[in-house]
Amino acid sequence: MAKLERFPELDPDLLDQRLAMPQAGSRVLIDTDTANEIDDQFALAWALLSPESMTVEAVTAEPYSFAHHRPGLIDAEQAVEAGKEFPEYLVGGFQGWINRLHKQGRRVADLDFVSAAEGMELSYQEILTVYDKLGMKPDGKVFRGAAEYMTAPDVPVNSESVEVIIDLAKSGTEPLYIAAMGCVTNIASALLRAPEIRENIVVIWTSSYPSNAPHCNRPSLNLVQDIHASRLMFDSGVPLVYLPGYHVGAQLKISLPEMAAFVAGKGAIGDYLHHLYTNNPLHSMFALENTAQRTWVIWDIIDIAWLINPNWVPTMRVPSPVLDDSLYWQRDDSRHPILEAYDVQRDEIFIDFYNKLAHN
Repeated sequence: MAKLERFPELDPDLLDQRLAMPQAGSRVLIDTDTANEIDDQFALAWALLSPESMTVEAVTAEPYSFAHHRPGLIDAEQAVEAGKEFPEYLVGGFQGWINRLHKQGRRVADLDFVSAAEGMELSYQEILTVYDKLGMKPDGKVFRGAAEYMTAPDVPVNSESVEVIIDLAKSGTEPLYIAAMGCVTNIASALLRAPEIRENIVVIWTSSYPSNAPHCNRPSLNLVQDIHASRLMFDSGVPLVYLPGYHVGAQLKISLPEMAAFVAGKGAIGDYLHHLYTNNPLHSMFALENTAQRTWVIWDIIDIAWLINPNWVPTMRVPSPVLDDSLYWQRDDSRHPILEAYDVQRDEIFIDFYNKLAHN
């Protein structure tokens, strides 16, 4: 695939510098769909409790919505009721989701999916809640983002978050690390508005499958919500640290006994995170039962883990993959390099998180 015209190749030496390991005290902007489930709150709290490792200069709210599942769910429900097979692409399966809903006396029509704009506003408010539970002031640091997804590859969605990303990227003498924890509409829009900021930023993004995986990337919420923005992350040449969710970040699971032992009672933020874990909105949405016996993946802390100690999230250099029209990865060895994670040190990550909660 040809390089986008507005994004010429970065100088290889500069790209090498940007893909080097982060230094203590790095400038960080967190771009997050905080109300989407419960993992972003853990990640944001950990970042704010880690001033020795990073300076969080801004937190920007991303849009989110699960509404893209509705057509597939409706088709699956009709297939289940007709006794027909349904082609699955969701991890865990539409049919299982339908069966759980029906067992509870519910139907797809009973599911209430927020819009992208509502998801962004809920995330903005949730960011403020995390600051409040930490006893920290968010003044001048928290910003609303895109209220919709990109409609074309070259059409940005303007918002105050885009302005903040551009302004912070152009300020300071050190690079700005952008920890992306959801869809990347805000970041892609900033790159389209000001392509020159590629020289001054490093995007750390968790989503989807490793670039050598043969699977369709459609199950990844972070990737599939805004495909134009997702594709731009890999095509624009921006310095990128790609942290696959399946099945790298997916190792970052936590259990209810751990929550009770190491999170609950650790200040207002610990109690709030425990409340989120035991009142997870996705339990209801996915019609999950036996939740006390289940673990939950705290996906997005992988971004913060890499910033605190890259050895906890080992990476390798790979050519930036091509995301094709069917949302499969295609390899092209002539493309610019990115860093891609291949493992996590799960215990070291959570031990650091627990220790910082205990001393907040």
